[in-house]
Amino acid sequence: MKPFLILQLRPEAEAADAEFKAICAKGSLGPEDAKRVRLDQEALPEGLSLDDYSGVIVGGGPGCVSDAPGEKSLQEARIEAAVLSLMPEITQRDFPFMGCCYGIGILGHYLSGNVSKAQYGEPVGTSDCTLTDAGQEDPVCKGLPERFEAFVGHKEAVQSLPRGCAHLVSSPSCPFQMIRFGENVYATQFHPEADGAEFETRIRIYRHKGYFPPEEAETLIKMVHAADVHAPEVILRNFVRRYGQAGAA
Repeated sequence: MKPFLILQLRPEAEAADAEFKAICAKGSLGPEDAKRVRLDQEALPEGLSLDDYSGVIVGGGPGCVSDAPGEKSLQEARIEAAVLSLMPEITQRDFPFMGCCYGIGILGHYLSGNVSKAQYGEPVGTSDCTLTDAGQEDPVCKGLPERFEAFVGHKEAVQSLPRGCAHLVSSPSCPFQMIRFGENVYATQFHPEADGAEFETRIRIYRHKGYFPPEEAETLIKMVHAADVHAPEVILRNFVRRYGQAGAA
């Protein structure tokens, strides 16, 4: 199988390592099936060709695409520019893409510039997600229950459905939890790779990043371990199974 290109944005090594491990585990990706690039530490590979990969998976991160340029650190701006540089080819070719949390911000920003903090931010915790009619018919959502819980934690969100997108998953607090552009370009607001242990790691690392009052960290950790969050990982597994491609003979 051609590897999947996994782009990571988290500058904290512990968080990035845990996220990568979770993506590979939930997607059933072995060491030879994933090409990892930590964009906080390195640029995109020189001469990168999407033809060398089965698909692109973008993880989450603390940056916000809707922040004013002057509010972004040089590192955040560089990471954002790197991911955005791939979106013209990905969308024009309808190349397999799965953007997780930050990834829906990138896709929405590229397609219509309608990502902001005006509405639909969600505190760290779970969101009560529901498949739309389109979601029930989508192959990457196959096997998901009609309603399921997913881990979230984000300051910005897509404010309206971008043109050319199908609306796959909704929730009362954030309507655009999962969308698809064309036939193969997906993005989720929630974290399909995250379980309770993974979210505990992030809560401890990001407790002073403005997602929640630091004194609430231990309460949040108890909550995420008590939550019944297992369904979202089906999305990563389906994505890998659907788009895994054979390499050259």
